[in-house]
Amino acid sequence: MPMDNQNPVSAEDIGMRTFQIRKARAVERAMERMRHGLATEWSFLSLAEVEALGWVLGELWAYVARTEWDDLHFSKLTMSDIRSILTHAREIANNDRNSVEALGDVYAIVAAKS
Repeated sequence: MPMDNQNPVSAEDIGMRTFQIRKARAVERAMERMRHGLATEWSFLSLAEVEALGWVLGELWAYVARTEWDDLHFSKLTMSDIRSILTHAREIANNDRNSVEALGDVYAIVAAKS
């Protein structure tokens, strides 16, 4: 890979970008599965809720092992499950709760359907 002497790209930068791309793809697939599973109910979510859901799924992807992530069945989540996940996302975003504990609860919600 050629490097521009003005802006060399470090292996760390490449690794971080690769991580971000993998996370984005995994979240996109999970969101698509949720949309499919919820069918018309998906339209009841606001844009802000969809964005928060994507954000917390990205955090979850970074939190769990790949093998655990691959075993999750996002298409089986109900609207009630999604609302619970969004509550945990707000807790994390507002620093109302320890992130690891809240992500553990999000994982438990999804894993219970898997």
